[in-house]
Amino acid sequence: MRPFRAGYLVAAAVTVYGAVTGREKAQWIAKPLLMPLLAADVVTDGRELPSTERTMLIGSLGAATIGDILLIDPDDDRRLIAGASSFAVMQAGYATLWWRMGGRPAAGVAVPRVAAWLGAAGLLRKKAPSVATPLTAYGVTLGAAAVLASDPALAPAAKNVAGVNVPGADPRSRLGLGALLFTVSDGLIVLRRLFARGQRARRATEGVILATYTAAQYLLADPKAHVEPVITAAE
Repeated sequence: MRPFRAGYLVAAAVTVYGAVTGREKAQWIAKPLLMPLLAADVVTDGRELPSTERTMLIGSLGAATIGDILLIDPDDDRRLIAGASSFAVMQAGYATLWWRMGGRPAAGVAVPRVAAWLGAAGLLRKKAPSVATPLTAYGVTLGAAAVLASDPALAPAAKNVAGVNVPGADPRSRLGLGALLFTVSDGLIVLRRLFARGQRARRATEGVILATYTAAQYLLADPKAHVEPVITAAE
């Protein structure tokens, strides 16, 4: 395993541990390191990427770093809104990368995500109107990026089931799974904000949110997953 990605896994484990146990200091130490470690991996192992794509990926991780720091306190609505804005920049960067790689929206992938977005928007308007507009707007960027990441054309040699790539040896085949994990993580943020009441429930939910989020970023920020696929006659 590449060293910066190994370091990322350690920082991710400490971050999740800090959330579940309520040790905020552990999160303040480990969470701000997450995206810089992935960015360092892009710098050292992403040389095959064109400079524009490499810069865009590093910039997206920079925006995510700001969001990570803001969301160390997930119960502050002002920080939640600011964090969502930072992650919207990241999602826009990811979406641009996947579009440049040839990813395109497909109805079978987009329709379920639109339905989920509408459901979340309705819940937010009803139960948390103070954060509904910015989080719903963020959901547009999340959905757009997730739809593009799920395009089977990004990994044309990967095994495909029902129009979805099965994660395999090709890092590009894991982008769809990464996007799904990111969507689950963000969906849980909404559910935590609306329904989690006790301290134990909030900590446990935050742990799952961070576990799915860090797993998603591990898959999505791999520079090997952003090399444009070359379709040969055999494929």
